Amino acid sequence: MKREDMLDSLHSHTSEWDVIIVGGGATGVGVAIDAASRGYDTLLLERFDFGKGTSSRSTKLVHGGVRYLEQGNVSLVLEALKERGILRNNAPHLVSDLEFIVPSYDWWEAPFYGLGLKLYNILSGKYGFGSSRILSREETLRRLPTINRDRLRGGVVYYDGQFDDARLLINMVATAAEQGATLVNYCCVTGLTKDADGFVDGVSAREEESGRSFIAKGKVVVNATGPFTDSVRALADPAVQPMISPSQGVHLVFDRSFLPEESAIMVPHTTDGRVMFAIPWHGHTLVGTTDTAIPEATIDPSPMEKEIEFILTTAARYLCKPPTRRDVLSTFTGIRPLVKAVGARNTAALSRDHTIHIDESGLLTIAGGKWTTYRNMAEDGVNHAAILGKLPDRECATTRLNIHGFHPQAEKFGSLSFYGSDAPAIQALIREEPGLAEPLSGDLPYVGAEVVWAVRQEMARTVEDVLSRRTRALFLNARAAIKAAPKVAALMARELNRNAAWRVEQLAAFHWVASHFVLDDSSA
Repeated sequence: MKREDMLDSLHSHTSEWDVIIVGGGATGVGVAIDAASRGYDTLLLERFDFGKGTSSRSTKLVHGGVRYLEQGNVSLVLEALKERGILRNNAPHLVSDLEFIVPSYDWWEAPFYGLGLKLYNILSGKYGFGSSRILSREETLRRLPTINRDRLRGGVVYYDGQFDDARLLINMVATAAEQGATLVNYCCVTGLTKDADGFVDGVSAREEESGRSFIAKGKVVVNATGPFTDSVRALADPAVQPMISPSQGVHLVFDRSFLPEESAIMVPHTTDGRVMFAIPWHGHTLVGTTDTAIPEATIDPSPMEKEIEFILTTAARYLCKPPTRRDVLSTFTGIRPLVKAVGARNTAALSRDHTIHIDESGLLTIAGGKWTTYRNMAEDGVNHAAILGKLPDRECATTRLNIHGFHPQAEKFGSLSFYGSDAPAIQALIREEPGLAEPLSGDLPYVGAEVVWAVRQEMARTVEDVLSRRTRALFLNARAAIKAAPKVAALMARELNRNAAWRVEQLAAFHWVASHFVLDDSSA
């Protein structure tokens, strides 16, 4: 997966593409995998880096959605539970089982939630991750030693999935490339071209590093830009009515001491109508999320003060050591591309079902949905695209298509386990150059070889790409990531043959992005 090869494929392609996809998040890359694996000639263009937006900023859960079951949306839960099982089968190096406990502080909570979670487990059928059951107070404390003990009666245990969202996405990009797709990051779509009848028949775009502009023609163009869906639709029709109602979700990251065991906490009811999770992730504790309506999407969103206080206050009710602002190592904000609904009271009430929409111009838009259901969304999207673009009728092949890096015993690679089958190649880099075994920072689990690998094999172009998405340094500890940035910039400059001015520019750009992840503790 080399960017130079992707650009060569793009510019040497003289015929019409079968499918052109705008957007390099989970949905867009999922569509690319599905389309390419059916044999369709596929091009994907991403304005920034793969997963720069929503797809790297999730709660890191592969789940059916307990809250959707309570809302009565059984069809979405069934779909998500099935997709959860398929994803674990196709990417065992990245998707793992996680034990969740719902603590009970009133007599009715354990039997009430126990019944609902039993149904949740039944619905998962053959794709189940484990049986739910009611726990005694002692069992709950053994699994959650840091839980608030005051009035604790026990809990309910159930099982769901956990993953590294950005790492999965990068492996998905590699999978699409292996299936024959051409995917280019830092390539901005600036317009949509139309045929004599006024139907969209391609895109005009600009490759950002070289500044080179070009036009690519396609039988069907798929808009998979998430929160920015309506801005792409406006390229075809400036008067188009918006279909996205964006909301943002905030997460706070703490050290492992707040959740030292391998069990997660699920709070089924909070004051904003969402569930809240506290989960162990990459040796840290991740707590979230909020659901706050916003007027428009931005590429680098920041948390609102009320969201930070809400998470801290809610977490304090369930942890014996209340977390404070000074304990926050990083905070990240993601924007949900929710589809508008008439009569919805708030964004928490909006469905997470996906929507396929075809504008009068023939532009196909796929929006909404959940990370967990990306594969099913892509299958649905390509089915529609094949009809719209008059493509040969071919069956979807992704239910049993292994994601790049597939390895059934990846845990044997230790800290490199998330690379799966790529881990031995990274180990080989260290043997060739022992200095690459040096940590990027004493507070982070990453080494120099991972930077080199990201540049050579995963299309990383900026310091942010490496510290935010090829590794998760910025998400785990923002200040430690800032300290590691000069070392990353030096390694990248060597690999990309960049000068000192580039390094200075990169560090400035990264500091600006990292400022959205650092929580000011001045008011603590």
